[in-house]
Amino acid sequence: MAQTPTERLAALGLTLPPPPKPVAAYVPWVRTGRLVFISGQIPVQAGALMASGCIPDPVPVELAVACARQCALNAVAVAAEAAGGLDRIARIVRVGCFVASAPGFTDQPKVANGASELLVELFGDSGRHARAAVGSVALPLGAPVEVEMTVEVGP
Repeated sequence: MAQTPTERLAALGLTLPPPPKPVAAYVPWVRTGRLVFISGQIPVQAGALMASGCIPDPVPVELAVACARQCALNAVAVAAEAAGGLDRIARIVRVGCFVASAPGFTDQPKVANGASELLVELFGDSGRHARAAVGSVALPLGAPVEVEMTVEVGP
């Protein structure tokens, strides 16, 4: 029997953080039909940014990948709240990954893989998604990465 996302999360040694609260004038998610649109999440872990600044200097690519993974975990926490539980998330539809990039940096897809790979680990084939990885001059609160997501929830 296939594992549920909750079982996969535990097997990875992870727990969902409390869904982060908005830092400006927006809501954390909007649901229309079976689709839930998750607002951009930054790499907050234990109440603090994991890193700040552009990639690759001062934030190395490896740390940026870890930040993208944390952004995705935060987005999943919001999605689980919106869906009524982690196991009610039926599919990850789309991920947008924004990367604070120093001039000439072009490895945004490598950074975004931190988010994408976590989603596949948690949801299996239902975690495979469409994606955009975009370079940015700066992101909110100095974050090196921001991830937004669209998910489909079960009936």
